[in-house]
Amino acid sequence: MLLLRFVVFCFLAALPAIDVTAQQKEKLPKPRRLDSGVVLRRDPATGELRRAAPAATDASAGRATIRTRVALVEVGCNVFAAIGAPVRGLAAADFRLYEDGVGQRIVHFDASTAAASIVLVLDTSPSVFRDLDEIRDAARTLSRSLAPQDEVAVVTFAARTRLVLPFTRDRALLERTIAAYGLPSDPEEASGSKIYESVYLAAEELFGSEPRPGRKALVLLTDGQDTGLGLSWDPASAMPRPGASADRLTFEDVARALAARGVELYAVITQPRPAALTDAWLAAHRAEVLISPKSREAGMPHYTLYLAELVRRVGGQLFFLREIGALGDVYRRIAESLGAQYILGFYPSAGLARPGWRSLRVEPISSGNAGTHLTHRISYYVPASP
Repeated sequence: MLLLRFVVFCFLAALPAIDVTAQQKEKLPKPRRLDSGVVLRRDPATGELRRAAPAATDASAGRATIRTRVALVEVGCNVFAAIGAPVRGLAAADFRLYEDGVGQRIVHFDASTAAASIVLVLDTSPSVFRDLDEIRDAARTLSRSLAPQDEVAVVTFAARTRLVLPFTRDRALLERTIAAYGLPSDPEEASGSKIYESVYLAAEELFGSEPRPGRKALVLLTDGQDTGLGLSWDPASAMPRPGASADRLTFEDVARALAARGVELYAVITQPRPAALTDAWLAAHRAEVLISPKSREAGMPHYTLYLAELVRRVGGQLFFLREIGALGDVYRRIAESLGAQYILGFYPSAGLARPGWRSLRVEPISSGNAGTHLTHRISYYVPASP
């Protein structure tokens, strides 16, 4: 018996050592470039930007493409008591919903029971280097704060955009993915920070091919300084350009892409908050375009205001990391906000024949609670074609 044990021991000792860390690394999905081979074309008739269809392959040449337009519009809504705590336990009958001032019938209602689809969009430019350890630690906070049914994807960007983790409910895989998150090794890639292009590509890739019902959010971590769109204090810099630049991505295209799919933006900015850009100021200008001469005179940087403008148009929230203190606390707040969100769905009484922006307004039916207020996206976009 002793001889047998000795033989087994020698056999096991001769086997190659198993590197558990290497196995875990192998399980991580291979990052995929989202900006590689993408060709954008603007329809001269509608003014809308779309990805050009790829050339047909032998396998797909005989397949017909069927496109459908889903008329149900979903509006995320958070209700807060006077003390700031979320109000739970409400029903569809507790809300009134308006599109362009016309009352709509709420035909779908969800009180945060369906899964949320959340995309983390993480800046990998050198400007966020000092926050890398905190970003990794915050992944654990986010994992523990989300509901088990919620799905999370991860996109990283600098001068290029990569999908590093498709939608998953595997929290351990999420934490390992962000633990591997770091700065680009290519100096050319590290030289840029294409914030809005990454947001657009993430929305197209993860919310464009298959409609996802329920709560949808992009959680963007960045310093706010975009190097891709050439945005300035001139409002025309945010709009499509005629001539040779017609097919270039613009801020307006990014806003349309999110608003058409009901994707809210939670932007976490690593730069300090401008003194004049208070929550009260944002609330007072909720119905106005934020890029204006008055904003410039108040000393607000235009690159921060564009992020605030995108949040204003598509819904969500703006955070300044330095005033909160820890990224984990920000992620916890975002998870709590999504976990207390009501989804109101309606079929527009005006139909979808008229493309363009449409305003939204949600009002709580009085319940006798003074100071109750709610937040929701103020508009949505109807594309000219599905």
